[in-house]
Amino acid sequence: MCRNIRRLHNFTPPATDTEVHDAAVQYVRKISGSTAPSAANREAFDRAVEAVSAATTELLESLVTSAPPRTREEEAARAKERAQRRFGTAAQN
Repeated sequence: MCRNIRRLHNFTPPATDTEVHDAAVQYVRKISGSTAPSAANREAFDRAVEAVSAATTELLESLVTSAPPRTREEEAARAKERAQRRFGTAAQN
């Protein structure tokens, strides 16, 4: 999976429409192999992004969990720790 697509489920506060849309754009870019579609493909690309956004929103609203909600700060700290272990230095912001 594309490394830029982040987990969106079970956060406090919940994932925003912008976060869902950004993840959808990354997904469509990945599967289409294009970061900037041509004018001829722009409409299809945009429709795909909207469809993936809608499906993602529906999925996130339907999922249930007994795990406590995560915070973005906790996830950032975990990512920094993983970078430290992987690269030997802290990730730069």
